[in-house]
Amino acid sequence: MSRSSRGSERVWLDALVAVLAGFVVMTVVAAAGLVCAGADDLPGGAFPHVVAAVVVMAAGGSVDVTGGAGFLAGANAGLSVMPLSVSLAGALTAAFCFLRPLRHHAVARPRELLLRAAPLVFLWLLALTAFALYARHTFGISTGDSPVGDLAELLDSSPTVGFETALPATLSFGLLWILGLLLVSLLVSRRAPLPARLVRFHEAVRPAAFAVVALLLSYAALGVVVGLVVAATRGHAQETLAVILLGLPNLAWLALTLGLGGAWQGRVEGPFGLPMPRILDDVLRTPDLSTVDVGSLARQDSRAWWLVAVAALLLLGAGFLMAVRSPARVRPWQHALHLGVALALATLVVCLLAGVEARFGLSLLGIGDVDGLGGKVRLLPQLWRTVPLALLWGAVAGFLGALLATPVHRRGRVDEGPPSPGA
Repeated sequence: MSRSSRGSERVWLDALVAVLAGFVVMTVVAAAGLVCAGADDLPGGAFPHVVAAVVVMAAGGSVDVTGGAGFLAGANAGLSVMPLSVSLAGALTAAFCFLRPLRHHAVARPRELLLRAAPLVFLWLLALTAFALYARHTFGISTGDSPVGDLAELLDSSPTVGFETALPATLSFGLLWILGLLLVSLLVSRRAPLPARLVRFHEAVRPAAFAVVALLLSYAALGVVVGLVVAATRGHAQETLAVILLGLPNLAWLALTLGLGGAWQGRVEGPFGLPMPRILDDVLRTPDLSTVDVGSLARQDSRAWWLVAVAALLLLGAGFLMAVRSPARVRPWQHALHLGVALALATLVVCLLAGVEARFGLSLLGIGDVDGLGGKVRLLPQLWRTVPLALLWGAVAGFLGALLATPVHRRGRVDEGPPSPGA
């Protein structure tokens, strides 16, 4: 067997390991979160299909919800939310497996990186297709003492809810998801090789990208600590663990944007809702759209101002981290520019991923929704306010972080004079 054949087999094996590891981790995290949420009691053997649906949504896919009760009633439903805990677990696992074989390469040709990425992308989309085809199911729902329940029992026509994946949209967004993950992995890792033409951008991009990713992971880790404390001290441990395992970054990164002065708009209507802090639910339960920012949260609980302090502290740490990973010849204004742009881009992505839109309504004979069986949840970012503030905060943190890092020994110092003859 030739060396090129062995190399090709090795590349495909590495890609297969990365894809399997990523999907196994996402499946385990999704299943554990759904068990904590009580979804293992769903009728009709729906649980494994729901797990597959959550994995599909976590990998960038789309799931459509349908329902009805024969000619008696119809259901209108929609769900647009990404379980970012599952996404983050799969992303970290797949990125580690992708980067590990590259750690000993200093420079890579574009063709080499493409040959490594292409099998992984192909196998990832293949696995996503398999999960998407399995993520479809229909099961009955309980209507309690509602009029639909009485008529359904009389005419033997119980309401049902079903879900299935929109395969074209799933593969399209799934492709963007995995390509974005591979790009971010190469930008963040100091050891991952770059094509020779791109090495000159290393100083400008990689330290800032690493600092922003570290900031996001710090928020997620802080959220885990807070969640575990809440689970241990305030009861409802299973529900809290479900939030940690399914949607913790959704809340943690929302807190980051609010701490930067950003804002979201939304509303919660009906008995249903999403697992979220009580203070956020109170702000959103209004007749009209509500604006969620630190001010509106502080009117419910003054401790919301701590979000600003936490954001300032962690951002300053990110600026310092970026500076110490950069050569000393990089000037403070350059650090400000690099971190400002990186944080603005990261905030834009977070806002697009963490938005929530969900609705469910059951209508009787086509005449409006049945009371108690309908609900809407909406929470979307105000990008025009949040992203520019992230740019400003990142610039300030980058500049101050560079000043704090001045006494720290770093690579590439150019301000030291030549050694004296007697040295």
